[in-house]
Amino acid sequence: MEFDVFQHKSLLIRPLKDVDLWLQHNKVHNLSLAIKKIDSIIIKPGETFSFWYLVGKTGKNKGYKKGMNLENGKVVARYGGGICQLGNLIYWMVLHSELTVKERWRHSYDVFPDVNRTLPFGSGATLSYNYIDLQFENNTNKVFQIKLWLDDKFLNGKILSNITVENNYKVYEDKHIIKNEFWGGYTRHNSILRDTINRKGEIIKTEIVTNNHAIMMYNPMLESGGK
Repeated sequence: MEFDVFQHKSLLIRPLKDVDLWLQHNKVHNLSLAIKKIDSIIIKPGETFSFWYLVGKTGKNKGYKKGMNLENGKVVARYGGGICQLGNLIYWMVLHSELTVKERWRHSYDVFPDVNRTLPFGSGATLSYNYIDLQFENNTNKVFQIKLWLDDKFLNGKILSNITVENNYKVYEDKHIIKNEFWGGYTRHNSILRDTINRKGEIIKTEIVTNNHAIMMYNPMLESGGK
C-alpha cells in the first residue's frame, strides 16, 4: 500500500499497582501471537473486519500464556490475557480513518489511574471471545491494510490505503467529570468526539463517537504513581 492513513503505538510494559509484572510480560508474548493473525490483512470495499474471526480462541493449546485480564473491575490471570491492548490500538487507528465501526464494547470499570495514559479515558475497545468483538466495515472505494509489529517498548500499528485520503480526523474527549456517588464510591464520565478535517484544515463535521460511564476502582483524590 502506498499511502499512510494513520499510525499509533502503545507502551507494552506499564507499572501498575498490585499487578504482578509477569502478567505483563506474558501479555507481550500473547500480543506477538495475536498480531500474526492480523498483520498485513487487507480490507477491500464492502468487507468487514472481525477481530475474533481472524485471531480465534486464545487458548493454551495455541501457545498463549496467562496474562492480565480485567473481569468485573478486577485483574485476573487468563490464557490470552492482555490482547485487549491490540483491540485498543486498532480501534484508535480506525477512528482516524474512513473505516466505519460496526461493533465495539467498552469496560464498565475504570481500574487504573491515568499513569502514562496517552489516550482519552474510554477510547479503547474491550474484547472477550467470542461474543464481545471489534468489527468495522469498509464502506469506501479504497482498499485498506493494517500493519502491526512489536519493538522493545511498544506495540505499533499503521493503517495504509491504495488511494490518498481526503480528510484527517481529530479524536478527543469532552465533558469529562468524576462524581462522588451516594454509595461512597466514584464514577467517571465523558464523551469521545471526532472532528473530520479537510485538506484546507477546516472542520467539516463533528460527531459523538461514544458516551462513557464507568465505576472507578480507585480513589481519584489520592495520589497514585503505579508503585
